[in-house]
Amino acid sequence: MIVHSHFDINDRDHLTIGGADAVDLANTYGTPAYILDENVIRENCRIYKKAAAESFGADALPLYASKALCFTAIYRIAAEEGLGVDCVSGGELYTAKKAGFPAERIYFHGNNKTDLDIADAMDMGVGTFVVDNFDELSALSAEAVRRGITQRILLRITPGIDPHTHRAIMTGNVDSKFGSAIVTGQAMEIVKAAIAAEGIDLAGLHCHIGSQIFDIEPFSDAADIMVRFIADIRRACNYEIREFNLGGGLGVRYTEYDREIDYAAAIRDIAAVVTGYCKEHNIPMPRVILEPGRSLVAAAGATLYTVGSVKEIPGFRKYVSVDGGMPDNPRYALYQSRYTALIANRASAPRTEKVTIAGRCCESGDLIGEDMELSSAKRGDILAVLVTGAYNYSMASNYNRLPRPPVIMVKDGEARIAVRRESYEDLTRNDLM
Repeated sequence: MIVHSHFDINDRDHLTIGGADAVDLANTYGTPAYILDENVIRENCRIYKKAAAESFGADALPLYASKALCFTAIYRIAAEEGLGVDCVSGGELYTAKKAGFPAERIYFHGNNKTDLDIADAMDMGVGTFVVDNFDELSALSAEAVRRGITQRILLRITPGIDPHTHRAIMTGNVDSKFGSAIVTGQAMEIVKAAIAAEGIDLAGLHCHIGSQIFDIEPFSDAADIMVRFIADIRRACNYEIREFNLGGGLGVRYTEYDREIDYAAAIRDIAAVVTGYCKEHNIPMPRVILEPGRSLVAAAGATLYTVGSVKEIPGFRKYVSVDGGMPDNPRYALYQSRYTALIANRASAPRTEKVTIAGRCCESGDLIGEDMELSSAKRGDILAVLVTGAYNYSMASNYNRLPRPPVIMVKDGEARIAVRRESYEDLTRNDLM
């Protein structure tokens, strides 16, 4: 096993991904290329669905947070596995619609929904808006009244939790662009406004404290604060909150130095805490919603590159350059994210060197990682970076006018193209002379 069990080595000493030979995939589809093991995604969906139902009740619903990885086939998988989805933009909504995802199971997030976003989502029949602020609530109410409908909503609340993760992926602290904080009094103010608003059905509350969290304590702390707030709403407003969205954020093992999380056990532990707090405050158990994104798709993925130049600066470092980089994976540049890499065509070779894996862009910060453990690399090798299923394709760009790689889905060892490689023609399609 290399980090996760679906990464293995075959008798040709090649890396395999979901039973498919990585070198053969590179030869067939070219590099760079994103590879995804569909069985891993489906299994993770089933783990969440089963654990949520057993722990919170049959009406509990995991939502796939599709900002982690968005294309039509992912929405099809989520629909087939009985999940809802969390969309954060008009483009994600359009992709879900194109995939035929049931609109009533879509939760529409975002801290700055435009008037067009709101109208398009209502045209689609989106089931639930997650309302971030007073301006959005007002705009949503006006549009619902204009249409003569009642729109179901949750309110995004910031509980004021430090989840001890990277600052850029913390979202539950008081000073955040997301939601209304409880400690400032704004959360209660927007609750009262939503209850009074025309055309609005306040179904519940949402919170999300951040990502890459490996302990349940921050979730427990958030649940304590949120359940207390639900009890406060009942006392102050004589109003019952029917739904509680705990968000997502459970961590993923990117390297052998990271812990591996038992997601079913974590959900059970969080459920025990929520249930206990509801009993303590004598409030009915609301319907619970979860929003896994990274933990459904990250481990399923790997990115294949071809090694180009290998350059050693004596006394400094060795650079191994590949034919991709920050346009297909900006996470190291953004968050200094750590990955596991290996030479796919000599997969069992000991990783005895410390190297910097560099991308091809004219940018000093275009790196996949520094001080990465790797076996000796040479021009033409196939280099695999593992656990790239989340926030790689979805954050990809055309910086330096590079076409985005294809997404190749593997199932039971068989591969198919899920997203075509962009061409140079695609890059100029919208250009006007």
